[in-house]
Amino acid sequence: MPTSSASATDAAKPAASGGVQSLERAFDLLERMADAGGEVGLSELSASSGLPLPTIHRLMRTLVACGYVRQQPNRRYALGPRLIRLGESASRLLGTWARPYLARLVEETGETANMALLDGDEIVYVAQVPSKHSMRMFTEVGRRVLPHSTGVGKALLAHTPAEEVRALLARTGMPAATEKTITTPEGFLAALEQVRRAGYAVDDNEQEIGVRCLAVSVPDSPTAAAVSISGPAGRVTEAATEKIVPLLQEVARDLSAALASTNGQG
Repeated sequence: MPTSSASATDAAKPAASGGVQSLERAFDLLERMADAGGEVGLSELSASSGLPLPTIHRLMRTLVACGYVRQQPNRRYALGPRLIRLGESASRLLGTWARPYLARLVEETGETANMALLDGDEIVYVAQVPSKHSMRMFTEVGRRVLPHSTGVGKALLAHTPAEEVRALLARTGMPAATEKTITTPEGFLAALEQVRRAGYAVDDNEQEIGVRCLAVSVPDSPTAAAVSISGPAGRVTEAATEKIVPLLQEVARDLSAALASTNGQG
């Protein structure tokens, strides 16, 4: 494994949390790069992090040598391919941790429960526990869909600035999956406002005719995540919604607390 050019004193310096300061700084820079769209310049990182340029340069050289960052021909830095392996493994683990909570949703609602993440411009399903009904919804784990036609997509984007939502929709387009799919940015932004007011999102025959989905985001999740239930529109009625949504919100809070506890172990 390549070694850092930072001094041994700097590398071993304890952080306020009791960890190693250089590691904390390196991960902070990676997260700042992700927040900036995956590619940044050193001066941008220095301005946002408050770290001096020489320190950032040493850390980035180490990350480049390890394959977690790459330097572009324009001298800017981009997230590297080795992060993909880490992300895929983390997503699988997140789905594993979520399964008991999804199982509770299935037990108490009778409908299929899902967990989904926002990965770039797409929604990816990372866990599912199917309903026990003979007529049930099934979404393959790993399936990717566009956010504008899904309840989980609305839940995940509800608190994203409008200009960022518009940019995402411009990149993905808004193809109609059904006659009920929202196909205009204005319509989708109005739907997000409704999510913020109500505290949950609805996919009402927008991804598939005859199917309704209710979704909420997982608060304070380490990565943007949402949980949902989906079932036939004849079962996931307005009356059922009033009972299901509080349970969804409770399970999302419990899952959030479990993830925070897991993050704090060790």
